[in-house]
Amino acid sequence: MSEMQSARPTAKDRRRERRPVDMHGYILRDGGISHMIELFDLNYGGCGIRTPVELTPGESVKMTVVDRGSVPAEVRWYKAGRAGLDFSPGESAREPVDRNSERIPVEIEAILRSRGRPSYRVPVRDLSPTGCQVEFVERPREGDRLSIKFDFLETLGAEVQWIDRHNAGLRFENVIHPAVFSLLMQRLVGR
Repeated sequence: MSEMQSARPTAKDRRRERRPVDMHGYILRDGGISHMIELFDLNYGGCGIRTPVELTPGESVKMTVVDRGSVPAEVRWYKAGRAGLDFSPGESAREPVDRNSERIPVEIEAILRSRGRPSYRVPVRDLSPTGCQVEFVERPREGDRLSIKFDFLETLGAEVQWIDRHNAGLRFENVIHPAVFSLLMQRLVGR
């Protein structure tokens, strides 16, 4: 997806890049009633589910996937035992973050890894010597510790500082030296 940080995904963006999945979980509706579900497709902004109960478009639910965590969602559509969920409804803009250095907009990829999970490639939206913004496949929690690997650099430890829809801000455990950062930017942008 190539959307600006502050832009809300369009319906087309939410449908794009859906990948087929076979995951099980449940949704929690108002009143604390839960129902088992099956996810059949997934992307950063939402998913398609099979559900034994009729859902109402606009209804707020909390979806939990076994061994993956929970996320608030809104029902976008329902038809014949299937529904579409949006993971980013009504999220307010996040508070501004105090930064020690200016972020440079980039369109690169890095390898991200959470403890006990396989690594995967993620788009990086901006970068500075102290941190970066990444787009996630698996939603983390604020405070989670991760490792991130850029081409031409050793693996860096990082902590999740904020989450906004499918993006997260990471603060590196060790600041990248200015000379190394300059060289990294030349190599990444010069490809």
